Amino acid sequence: MSVIAAALLAAGCSSADSDRPPRPPLPAKNFNEADPATWTLPIEAYLPTDEEERQIGRARNAVIADCMKEFGFQWRPAPELPKVGSKTLTDWRYGVHDAARAKSRGYKPDAAEQAAYDTAMKQGAVRDDAASQAEEKVLKGTVGEMGGKAVPKGGCSGKAVQRVASPDAVYSRTAQDISHDAYRRAQKDPAVAEVFGKWSACMKESGYSYKEPLDTVDDPRFKTAEPTDLEISTAAADLACRGRFNVAKAWFDAEVKLQDTGIDKHAEELDEARKALDAAVRNAANVLAGTR
Repeated sequence: MSVIAAALLAAGCSSADSDRPPRPPLPAKNFNEADPATWTLPIEAYLPTDEEERQIGRARNAVIADCMKEFGFQWRPAPELPKVGSKTLTDWRYGVHDAARAKSRGYKPDAAEQAAYDTAMKQGAVRDDAASQAEEKVLKGTVGEMGGKAVPKGGCSGKAVQRVASPDAVYSRTAQDISHDAYRRAQKDPAVAEVFGKWSACMKESGYSYKEPLDTVDDPRFKTAEPTDLEISTAAADLACRGRFNVAKAWFDAEVKLQDTGIDKHAEELDEARKALDAAVRNAANVLAGTR
């Protein structure tokens, strides 16, 4: 390649890079290389944080409750589900990593967290009586009027979408597709496949036969209410082999590269998605402040 051609190619690349929308900042985390829960993936810049999700959800619920009240219903949203198991996008993404929890729970979530989650799910169970059926019609807008009043298009849920945001505006399909695709493809990355093979051999040395790390989580023998001795001993061996070959970090590094490529490819779509999410956050803040 001539010097001129190389210069033109470099200029073209620079121009393409400069035309690409800048990436928004990543959510702040206190990074700890030994704790995958503190790692951050590039795609998280385009996904709502936990606080953003909560704020948007509460604003939607506030709009729905006010709307339902106009039709004589004291509507109450299902309780917010407490976190169980994974606390961040990268926590548990690559498998078990908490030695203390694995020692007592194997591959299962903390018992208290699971109990709180199950209780919240029961509290949010849908009633099936005449009153709740009427509420459902107004909520979803399957009737045009109720008690002589016109029901908003899409019901009170539709009104919340109009005032705050639609699910698509909050959870970008493009961002989710990039996340899922990179996660899957990273497992086939040569460096990751190599450490998977070493991990599998390590597990076999300890008397456990698994091809890939997440095969342990899917083991049907561990689908019990409480962890068995076998599950706990398997998790212990799993952790030891993971640590020996840095399985989680190799997988994470491969996924970061794939996500970066996907983000660059869909930069315009993701930029619009981030703007839509930011608008949803602003709308939610205005609703909760009573200014809209």
